[in-house]
Amino acid sequence: MRMFSVGPDEKIYPVAKIAMVVHALEAEGVGAADSLKGVSLLTRELFSPKTRVSVTQVLECYANALKLTNDPYFAFRTGQKFHVSTFGLYGFAILSSTNLRQTIRFQEEYRQLATPVSDIRFREEHGCATWTITPVADPRINAHLYRFIVEHDFGMLISLHRDVIGAAFVPRELRVRFAEHSGPADLVSVFGCPVQCGKENNQLVYDLAWLNYMPVFGDQIAHLEMSKLCDELLDDLRRRVGLVGRVRELLLHNLMRPINGEKIAQQLHVTPRTLRRKLREQKTSLRGLLDELRMNLALKYLRDTDLATKGIAHALGYSETTSFRRALRRWTRSAPTDVRKQVIKPRPSGPSQQLTAR
Repeated sequence: MRMFSVGPDEKIYPVAKIAMVVHALEAEGVGAADSLKGVSLLTRELFSPKTRVSVTQVLECYANALKLTNDPYFAFRTGQKFHVSTFGLYGFAILSSTNLRQTIRFQEEYRQLATPVSDIRFREEHGCATWTITPVADPRINAHLYRFIVEHDFGMLISLHRDVIGAAFVPRELRVRFAEHSGPADLVSVFGCPVQCGKENNQLVYDLAWLNYMPVFGDQIAHLEMSKLCDELLDDLRRRVGLVGRVRELLLHNLMRPINGEKIAQQLHVTPRTLRRKLREQKTSLRGLLDELRMNLALKYLRDTDLATKGIAHALGYSETTSFRRALRRWTRSAPTDVRKQVIKPRPSGPSQQLTAR
């Protein structure tokens, strides 16, 4: 896996996801200025290949869309507007793959190039191919934004599969953690398949037989060439992240027993003074980076697991649970139980609800 640690405010990603949302809102009569409110981006920058944005900016744009759209299925429908060409070299590498399993491995390995706001994993199980979607841990993500991200990613995944396999591709079902969908329409007519609510994970499921289809534009030589270019793009992203990214990775790998600045400087082959200076230039510090990592992981554990608060505190390197509770309240102004309630959880018992045509 070629993923590496990137802070939510680091501007290293292409602007494609924001541009697509802005253009979709324009079709509803919403001006770009409103769509980009709080995003710190000029309209003309949407059309520049040099524009780089952060995960924070993407989430802010998504939040704006939630407030501005009149379409309850805006996220999914906008996700479907994405095609392999939207993602440049990464997309063309996907398109040129010669079999779908190779395509999927490539998508997982290089997904950092697609401005990830979710952790997306694939596996084969029980005669099905399954993509599991988990939005990033971020205090801005409430229940509504969580749903937006999941449905947007569903739309993109379906569209990309159709680009590679053909327009006939249809999922078997979608599974979501939401208890139910608030939209008024028949969900099968919107999503193209049944939607199972109240499940443990957000998943796109389809028959394994689809994996035997030959990609429409597969070309092994072209795929190898595109893969090499994508390696260069990933290297470029790493360089943009720079020292802060390497420090973040070291902190993450030693989170249960945080290492001090002197040891980090030693591993990075710089002096402690140089390390502090370079972090100040990036408007951060060791304490700030450690705090950010702990916050993101705390939100992930609370939202996506049933791990006890004491266990979470230990995993994050806190010697006392009370210290973790104080930190969480500082980050979110909430207690652990309140954070867990912010994301719609699956129903605790009974059969999961299936929304189909009535």
